Amino acid sequence: MASTGMQIFGFVLALLGIMGAMVATLLPNWKVSADVGSNIITAISQMQGLWMDCTWYSTGMFSCTLKYSVLSLPAYLQTARTTMVLCCVLAAMGLCLASLGLKCTRWGGGRRSKRHAAIASGGCFVAAGFLCLVPASWFTNEVITNFLDSSVPESNKFEPGGAVYVAFVSAGFLFVGGSIFCMSCSGKRHGPQDLVLLPPPDKLLLQQQQQQLLQQQQQELQHQYCSLSPLDNKTGYSLQDYV
Repeated sequence: MASTGMQIFGFVLALLGIMGAMVATLLPNWKVSADVGSNIITAISQMQGLWMDCTWYSTGMFSCTLKYSVLSLPAYLQTARTTMVLCCVLAAMGLCLASLGLKCTRWGGGRRSKRHAAIASGGCFVAAGFLCLVPASWFTNEVITNFLDSSVPESNKFEPGGAVYVAFVSAGFLFVGGSIFCMSCSGKRHGPQDLVLLPPPDKLLLQQQQQQLLQQQQQELQHQYCSLSPLDNKTGYSLQDYV
């Protein structure tokens, strides 16, 4: 089984992956204009994201426009929105389960419960990585296809932006983190499946001393009771004593 250090390493990678996925979802630079001219009254840089389009002007002005209509968006953009949101949700669920499945934590139940939590968190991370990889790949393919199309004007050609690369890296982090958590539950099982976490040594010693003291008291009471004579156990008078 994977060591505790490997699990912590996988948890850190998954945490970086979900942070990167959230940042990539919100960034407006999924694609950036390649060249839109040098006229002073035209824009010098255009960026398009999943939720808004932003424009830099040569005068130094910066403006963004939100995409309110969902049905007017192309299919790849609608898919990217949906899958990236699902990716963040699944990754967040995976983090909650991973915190229970870590060997270095005291919560989460016994060994068997921790194994199940680790497997579930690994599955969530791998699924989230897949959901993050699909929109990034599809979006990149659409941008490159449009860029290589000779019928598209030069002013309407775009290149993949920084958010796409962040999505690719985040997907890799989620894949690796999920794989580590899944591998942490493979291999032979030793000992009982459900082990109760022991208390600290000082508390365990105190409990043992209390049990020994209780056993000694019970033995003393039993010895005293057995040493009593039958006459001592009588609590009343007998009629034969007066005859």
